[in-house]
Amino acid sequence: MFGTLTALAIAPVLICLFYMYIRDKYEKEPWGLLVVGVITGAVIVAPIMRTAGFVTSFMPPMGQFGEAAFTSFLSAGLTEEGFKFIALYFLIWHNQNMNEKLDGIVYAVFISLGFAGVENVLYVLHPAMGGMATALGRAVVSVPAHGLFGVIMGYHFAMAKFEPARRKRHLALGFFMPLIVHGIYNTMLLSGQTFLLIAFAPFLAALWLDGFRKIKKHLAASPFK
Repeated sequence: MFGTLTALAIAPVLICLFYMYIRDKYEKEPWGLLVVGVITGAVIVAPIMRTAGFVTSFMPPMGQFGEAAFTSFLSAGLTEEGFKFIALYFLIWHNQNMNEKLDGIVYAVFISLGFAGVENVLYVLHPAMGGMATALGRAVVSVPAHGLFGVIMGYHFAMAKFEPARRKRHLALGFFMPLIVHGIYNTMLLSGQTFLLIAFAPFLAALWLDGFRKIKKHLAASPFK
């Protein structure tokens, strides 16, 4: 069972990585750098967990909704997306392989999925929260969501890189937009509010559609077509 659950935890990550790789159809990124991106995403799990725990220790009693929002936006959104953004910047901002806008999305997604892979294994193998149902549910929802947060980050990161006139604006959007979307995503699931749970499906559908649109737009702007 351990091996089966581990495979189920890793499989959706590999599928999402493969999908992102084949979408980069005009000028492939070097495998070595992509692997470094995934490993970087996996390595930052440790400092993210420590930082999230530190942030959570300052959470005042606010009731279920307030505590869900605090955890979602600060403990999860700020720490996870913040560390991913820093990792993305140091990995490719000055790297010559970032030579088209889609590259921002590719590397952001690979870093995000590296993180998501380790997180998913920890959840799926958890003695209380884990199991087959957790593996299947997270494969469909949570792992792709991390990839979509990466799309948002990478989209604006690339805009900042290739459109210097709007650099500050897009760097800010690349940092804050994934944080906000991640926070909303988690709050909808953790708040216990029925109307938010009902709204989650259309929210997730909109997130998918926006992700496809962003990938398509940067792909169409490739100078290697």
